[in-house]
Amino acid sequence: MAFAGHGYALWGDLKYGPDFRHFDYVNPDAPKGGELRLVSNVRSSTFDKYNPFTLRGSAPAYLSGMLFDTLLAGSADELGSAYGLLAEDVEVPADRLSATFRLRPEARFHNGDPVLAKDVKHSFETLLGPHTSPGYKFIYQDVASLEVVDDRTVRFHFKKPNRELPLTVGGLPVFSHKWGDEIDPETGERKTFDKVVMDIPIGSGAYKIGPVRFGKDITYVRDPDYWGRDLPMNVGANNFDRVTVKIYKDSTTKLEALKAGEIDWMRFFSAGDWARRVEGKRFDSGELVKQEFQHSLPAGFQSYFLNTRRPPLDDRNVRMALDLALDYEWMNRRLFYGSYTRVRSLFGNTPCEAKAMPDSAQVELMKAYGDQIPSDARGPAYEAPRTDGNRSLRQNLLEARELLARSGWKIQDGVLRNAQGKAMELEMLESGEGRIRTITPWIRALEKLGIRLNFRQVDFALYQQRLRTFDYDIVSLAFGGTANPGIEYLDLFGSKAASTEDSSNFSGMSSKAVDGLINTMVQAETKDDYLAACRALDRTIMHSHVLVPAWYASTHRVAYDQTRLATPTAMPPYAQAESWAIGNWWARQP
Repeated sequence: MAFAGHGYALWGDLKYGPDFRHFDYVNPDAPKGGELRLVSNVRSSTFDKYNPFTLRGSAPAYLSGMLFDTLLAGSADELGSAYGLLAEDVEVPADRLSATFRLRPEARFHNGDPVLAKDVKHSFETLLGPHTSPGYKFIYQDVASLEVVDDRTVRFHFKKPNRELPLTVGGLPVFSHKWGDEIDPETGERKTFDKVVMDIPIGSGAYKIGPVRFGKDITYVRDPDYWGRDLPMNVGANNFDRVTVKIYKDSTTKLEALKAGEIDWMRFFSAGDWARRVEGKRFDSGELVKQEFQHSLPAGFQSYFLNTRRPPLDDRNVRMALDLALDYEWMNRRLFYGSYTRVRSLFGNTPCEAKAMPDSAQVELMKAYGDQIPSDARGPAYEAPRTDGNRSLRQNLLEARELLARSGWKIQDGVLRNAQGKAMELEMLESGEGRIRTITPWIRALEKLGIRLNFRQVDFALYQQRLRTFDYDIVSLAFGGTANPGIEYLDLFGSKAASTEDSSNFSGMSSKAVDGLINTMVQAETKDDYLAACRALDRTIMHSHVLVPAWYASTHRVAYDQTRLATPTAMPPYAQAESWAIGNWWARQP
């Protein structure tokens, strides 16, 4: 066997051995009890379903992670590794064409039924069905089949060797085949998965759905009979008896709720709020604590996605001009209080990030695609235009004007027009309140080029619909990034996804070179080959200018009520703030 044991690591090294007692970053003696009250981390102002996997509607925040266990579960202090949760062991043969998982005999769903191989198969086939996000079809596209070996053993067969696939299928959320197994009164037949809407999920996670007040809050209640409570990865975890997620329509209301004692924990994404409004009597008294937690997570790529399906954004010169008009340095000084760093890579803060000049391995990979790869990609790594030091916004705009002229755009009476006389007018689609302040400097800079950028704010339902159908010019989105990019990048930047509604290819990127580099990355035999492929991919996409990079913070900005909550000694380096608080903090005892 190439790999067999209590977990799986992408490159063969697990931090924790088979006899580990708990993760290093938890308090194994953390008391159980109490309640954590926090705000929703999703942009929708309410929810209308309990099924997080279907296309239409909005599910409550955090539901999937709290109700559905997976075959494997990762730790927050290492990358590219996961340990058996529902599965007691995993085997991957030397040819890496399959992964076999043996389920724990004690694993149980919330209804008391054992978690069996048929449930894993049902979950997998359902997620690949017609009623779920196309993203599942992309990430599982190299899975040839799932074999039920016996009641407690499943084997995933792969179409080709892929080191990441055992981790990918290991992250499969497993639900009971009985969830929604009833007759649809409208058709007289068994419900299709899209009709499983308000049926209470039958999962196997540490929490169940408790009291719900639609439009106001949802409470997850810890299952006292949770089958996995004594597993090593769950020691010191799932400490709150109740986790209540409150719903507020805007950030101002959320902040006032925190100050009023309605919530206990809140993460801040607005530099302005953090610098000027996180204050008051309860902060002065020490009840509320304002703290930044340093992390080592990938920088991600929050960006303005340019929809290349539409002219004039299908023209690289136009996209480069838009990039040159964004004055990030001024914005960071004047709007963000110097708290952000500019995104410069798909894989920032990871070994996959392209830097300086490409090495010979990257050059060789890119050479195979000829002029399908921008010539700039063979030179220095992408650097966003700057407006400090020896460079100014005026110089950037002059360069942008030259690029636009090369593509036939000229200013006539203050308006940029093409050879047919059509003015360049673009729309920025948004659903969040307060975003116009951030975008206004870019709008003004583009006006100097004769370009009109309209800001269009819509309600979240319409926003979702327009995203699903790619009905926008420019949209601001944040992707968390990963230290181990894989097949999911076909959903983000693959050619097939570009023409698939509900996919995550928001830029419309469609390139045989990008498809090929993603596949080379996924099929890499060695870590060196893998890094060469992901760095070449990084160069190719960034130099294609389908994104105008935004910014990121290297800390989690959190305010919390220290009279009600206690924290572990230190935050693990790769933890997401919300999941760390929900999973590893605990309630102070009376």
